[in-house]
Amino acid sequence: MLIISQNATNYDLSFPNDVVLRINLAWCNSLDELENNLKKHLNQEIFIDLPTGRLKPPNNRYSLKDLKPILNTYKNIKYFAISNVENGIDLDEFLDIIPKTITIIPKIESPKGVINIKKIIEKLNYDEKYVMLDHDDLFSAIKRNDESPSMFQTYVKQLITSCKDNDVGLLRTVGVVFSDDEKRETQYIK
Repeated sequence: MLIISQNATNYDLSFPNDVVLRINLAWCNSLDELENNLKKHLNQEIFIDLPTGRLKPPNNRYSLKDLKPILNTYKNIKYFAISNVENGIDLDEFLDIIPKTITIIPKIESPKGVINIKKIIEKLNYDEKYVMLDHDDLFSAIKRNDESPSMFQTYVKQLITSCKDNDVGLLRTVGVVFSDDEKRETQYIK
């Protein structure tokens, strides 16, 4: 799966037809803005990224109750990522509310998430299963836990192995886009 950030659509770039558009709700300043993006890309598969427990800016927050009508309306929403998943129980509320036509993707951002990956994967009842790794947040969590930075590679290898052994796709960052023509003063603070 190839996922492109919503911010990349602000530029005159072409993407393959099978690209999935990621809309990170941290970067949506309102649900109206989210809906405008969904309408603008009706023919595109959409990957919604819900930041939960996010401390760094931008830090826009939306409740699952607020999102439910949108998730039920826009059939182009195919994936829904949940941040900071550390155990299978973290998925229960989402599995109960999110339509079964949308694949839930746990984001692994801590050593605890890596250690509990099998229990997390067991909660996913889809033909194609995915988890997403946030490298930066994993490394930050390792540092916060006073673990050796060398543990980063150990945890990443453990996650890769668990995903391979369980036939689960592991979504990882493969670069970013930088630009010198950003006109917004900031989106980090609402």
